[in-house]
Amino acid sequence: MSVLFVSGIDTDIGKTYATGLLAKALMQQGVSVITQKLVQTGVSINPDNGEMNIADDIITHRQLMDISLQPCDLNFTTCAHRYKKPASPHLATKLSGETLDPDMITNATKRLQAQYDSVLLEGAGGLLVPITENLLILDYITEQGYPVILVTSGRLGSINHTLLSLEAIKSRGLMVHSVIYNHIHDDAEQTDTEIANSTIEFLKNYLDNHYPEAHWLQIPYLKDNLVGNIEALPENFV
Repeated sequence: MSVLFVSGIDTDIGKTYATGLLAKALMQQGVSVITQKLVQTGVSINPDNGEMNIADDIITHRQLMDISLQPCDLNFTTCAHRYKKPASPHLATKLSGETLDPDMITNATKRLQAQYDSVLLEGAGGLLVPITENLLILDYITEQGYPVILVTSGRLGSINHTLLSLEAIKSRGLMVHSVIYNHIHDDAEQTDTEIANSTIEFLKNYLDNHYPEAHWLQIPYLKDNLVGNIEALPENFV
C-alpha cells in the first residue's frame, strides 16, 4: 500500500490541484486511492457547532476527483490538524494553544493505507516549512521514507526553487518520484511564455540527466471551474 508525498517548490504552486488530479487519474486506472492533508491552516469555523470545518484542500481534492466527501473526511482522518490562522503550521498551532502531534498524522495514514491501495499525502507550503518548533516537513518525510512528488511552475525563479528542492530531497536520501509542471501561472503577469517554455525544456532535461527514474507530468491551467485532467499516467506510476 503506497504513500506518495506531494510537496511543492513554494506555497500557491498548485499542490492541491496536482494532488486532486493525480487521484482522479489513478481512479480512472482502477486504483483505489485517497488523499490526505498533512496540516491545514486558515480553516473556517462552523458557526453551528463552533468547531473547525473540514480542511479546504480536502474539499477541493474531492471536487477534482468528482466524488463526494468520504467517511474518512467527515471524521477528519484525512486531516486532523486544522487551524484558524493562515500562517506557517508551527505558528498557527502555537496561536491555537494546541499541539501538533506528528504520530497522529502517521497513524491516520496507516488507517487509510488499510482501506486504500494508494495514499497521496499533500504537504503545506514547501519542503522546509516548520510544522512544529523542532520539525520541518522534510524532517517528517525523511522519518517516514516517503517518495516525493514535487510540483513546480513556469513563474520567474522557479528553476532555482525547483533545483534547490530536488537537492534537498536528494540530501535526505529520499526518492524523487515525480516532478509535476503546473501551468497555474501561465496567464500571470510574472510569467513570460518564452521563459516558461524554456523552463519546461530545461527541467525535463535536468530530470533525464540527474533523476532518470523520476516521472515528468504536466497539468493544465484550470482557472475557476476545477475541470481538467493530468497527462496520462504511466502504468507503473504507483
